Amino acid sequence: MRVFLSLEMTQDVLTIYTDGAARGNPGPGGYGAVLLYKGHRKELAEGFRLTTNNRMELMAVIAGLEALKRKDLKVVVYSDSKYVVDAVNKGWIWNWEAKRFKNKKNPDLWKRYIRLHREYDVAFHWVKGHADIPENERCDELAVTASLQSDLKADAGYEQGIGSV
Repeated sequence: MRVFLSLEMTQDVLTIYTDGAARGNPGPGGYGAVLLYKGHRKELAEGFRLTTNNRMELMAVIAGLEALKRKDLKVVVYSDSKYVVDAVNKGWIWNWEAKRFKNKKNPDLWKRYIRLHREYDVAFHWVKGHADIPENERCDELAVTASLQSDLKADAGYEQGIGSV
């Protein structure tokens, strides 16, 4: 899988690997993201006391995009979440948005993602989870470790019922 990374690093592309985790689903959860650009690496992780796996998968993408300082880069996101990748690649989110996310889960996070999507040139690739892809494995480790912290914050969208329909 490193072939993707080496090919993309020859272009002006920033690569983001993402993963989310939740123990109990819902339960304590976290996300992890690894950002790679021209030999630089940044890792992001955060844990929440009550959330879902899908929310953390999407939150990892959002956190990665929100960490960017330049808007003129092509961004390639690798995720093992069919929920996230298919929603974007198959265009489901645009139908959800047109219908104001009626009866859809996680509208707070999808709205946040859509704002970012419109600012960046983003492409998604699905990768199989736990398939020995080093950056994806690292994201999983970051997400799980974040979910195990003792000082977890509230996932306000979930806890206030915004994220669950």
